[in-house]
Amino acid sequence: MVAILRCVTLKALIHRADEGGFWAEVPALPGCVTQAETLEELRANIREAIQGWLAVEEPTQAEADQVIEVAV
Repeated sequence: MVAILRCVTLKALIHRADEGGFWAEVPALPGCVTQAETLEELRANIREAIQGWLAVEEPTQAEADQVIEVAV
């Protein structure tokens, strides 16, 4: 059996934490958040958080035949 690797690109929102450092969230993945003291550390943490989220979440909807973007 051959494993197929898919690359996923997601947007992460980065915020300055009130107590110092930063925190990030991925709007497309509910509950996918992390924090760090530096932006470099935050980038590594958010990548790990996304990979973990994708590894455990089961899709709730069937894959679509088409995906479109709609501007409002």
